[in-house]
Amino acid sequence: MEGELITDIAVCILVAWLLGLVAQVLRQPLVLAYLVGGYAVGPMGLRWIAHEESIQTIGEMGLILLLFMIGLEIDLRKILRAGRLITVTALVQILGCGLLGFAFFRWVGAPLVSGSLETLYLAATCALSSTVIIVKILYDKRELDTLPGRISLGVLVLQDLFAILFLALQPGLLHPEPLLLLGSLGKVVLLTASAFVVSRYVLPPLFRSVALLPELVQVGALAWCFLTAGWASWLGLSREMGALIAGVAISTFPYQLDVSAKVTSLRDFFVTLFFVSLGMTVPAPDGRLIGGAVLVACFVAASRLATAFPALYLMRQGHRTSSLVSLHLSQLSEFSLVILALGVQSAHVGGHLSGVVAYAFVILAVSSSYSIKYAEHVLRGFQALLHHLRLPDLGQDASAEAAEAKPPRLFLLGFYKPASSLLEELGRAAPEWLPRLAVIDFNPVVYARLRARGIRVIYGDIGQRETLIHAGVSQAELVVVTLSDIVLKGTSNVRLVRQIREINPRARIVAQTDSLVELPALYAAGADYVMAPRFLEARELCEAILAADRQLLVDKRKAQESDALSRQEILP
Repeated sequence: MEGELITDIAVCILVAWLLGLVAQVLRQPLVLAYLVGGYAVGPMGLRWIAHEESIQTIGEMGLILLLFMIGLEIDLRKILRAGRLITVTALVQILGCGLLGFAFFRWVGAPLVSGSLETLYLAATCALSSTVIIVKILYDKRELDTLPGRISLGVLVLQDLFAILFLALQPGLLHPEPLLLLGSLGKVVLLTASAFVVSRYVLPPLFRSVALLPELVQVGALAWCFLTAGWASWLGLSREMGALIAGVAISTFPYQLDVSAKVTSLRDFFVTLFFVSLGMTVPAPDGRLIGGAVLVACFVAASRLATAFPALYLMRQGHRTSSLVSLHLSQLSEFSLVILALGVQSAHVGGHLSGVVAYAFVILAVSSSYSIKYAEHVLRGFQALLHHLRLPDLGQDASAEAAEAKPPRLFLLGFYKPASSLLEELGRAAPEWLPRLAVIDFNPVVYARLRARGIRVIYGDIGQRETLIHAGVSQAELVVVTLSDIVLKGTSNVRLVRQIREINPRARIVAQTDSLVELPALYAAGADYVMAPRFLEARELCEAILAADRQLLVDKRKAQESDALSRQEILP
C-alpha cells in the first residue's frame, strides 16, 4: 500500500503539471487543470488511480495543508478594519445569496438536492466566490487597486469568515438540536482560544529560537498545523477545522510573514493534491449532472446581481462599480468545494451534489474569467439595459446644473493620483483655472470628493464618445488625458485623441504615453503635446542621485516631506 500511495502521488503531480502547462497556454485557472487531471486519472477516467484508500489519503492530506495555508492568509485585522461600504455589501451578498439559495434549491428539490441538509450545504457554497480566480485576473489587468477591485477583495475576506463560521457549525448539522449546536460552538471556542493562547505566548519564542534555520521554521509550522488538527479531532471536530484555526491563529502575529514564506513552497504541492483528489471523485458527466451544474451556475450569477448590485447602487456607487463588483464575484469558491468535500466525508451530502458543484465550478471559472477579462464590453450592454429600465446613474441629478453653467475651458479626462497632484499644482500656481475646469471620471469616490471641493465633475466613461459629447468637450479650449494606457479601460490615448479631435477640431490636446514608439501615432492622431511620465521620473531620480553625491539628500527629503504634508489632494 505504501508503494502504491507514493506511485499514486507521483501520477497526480505529473498529470497536474502537464495539464497545468496546457491551462497556462489557454489562460485558464490552474484549479480547473487540477480538477480535469484528477478526473482523467481517477476511477471515471483512465483508472490509473483506482484505490479508494489512496484517494482519501491524498485528499485529506491536501485538504489539511490547504486549509492551513488559507488560514495563514486570513488577516483578522483587515476584517476588523473593513469599512461600511465593504461590510454592508458583504453582509447583503452573503446572507442574501444564502437565503435566496435555500429558497430556490428547496423549490427545485429533487433531483438536484434531497432534503434540507443538502439544500443548506448548496446554499452556503453558492454564497462564496473564488479568491484565487479574482485575484489572478485583477492582478493581470492591473485592477487590484481600483475601487471595484478593493471592494471585491474586502467582500472575499468577509466570505472567508462566513466559511469559518459554517465549518464551526458543520459537525452538528446532521442533528441540528440547540444543545448539540451549542456544544459544537463551545468546542470551536475552546479550540480557537487555546490555539490563540499558544500562538501568542508559546510559539513566538520557539520560532525566534530557530529563525536562522529555515528548515526548522518550516517543520515547526507543519508541526503546529498537525498538532492543532489532532487537538480538534480529539475534541470531536474535523481535523480540517483544526488546520484552518492553526493558520488563522498565527496570521496576525509578527512572525506570520516568515512562516508563510517558509511554507509557501509546500502550498502549491498540497493545493494540487487536494484538487486532483477532488477531481477523482467527480462522477461521469450525464444529462442530469450537467443540467444541475448549469442551473447552479445560472443561480450564482443571478444571485450576485440580485444582492451585490442593489447594495452598492443604493450606497451611491453608480452603475459601473456596482456592476463590476457583481461580475467579479460571479463564480464559486475553492472553499465551496472544501465545504462539500467535508460534507461528503461526514455523510451530510451525497457524491452527486459534490459532482454538480464541481461541474458548476468549472463552468463559472471559465465563463467568469472571460467576462471579467472583457468586462468593458459586458458593462456597456448591461448599462444600456439599466438606462432602459430608467435606473439613474450617479451624476445624472447634476446634469441640469451642469447644462446651465458656462462650458469649461479645461477638461481633465480621467482622475487618478497624477490628476490629483495636477489639481493641487493648479490650485497653487493658477487658481483662476479651477472654476473653468471639469473632470470626467467614473470613480464614485472621486465624484463625491471633487463635488465637496467645489470642482465641477461629470460622472461617465471617457472611452464613450457620447460621454464626451454630453460633457461639452466640443466647446473646450484644452483637453488633458491624465491616464496612461496601463490605467485606461476599454480605450487608449490614441483612440481618445482621435475622438476628441473629431468632436473638437480646435481644442489643444495633451495626451500621455508609456511607450516612446507611440509618440508618432499620438501626434498623427491630433495631439498637440504628448507627455512621457518616464522622463519626469528619470529626472527626479537623477536629481536624487546628484543630491546624494553632494550630501544634499537629507535637505531634498525634508523639502519633499514638507511639501507632501502641506498638500490637500483628493487622492492622497
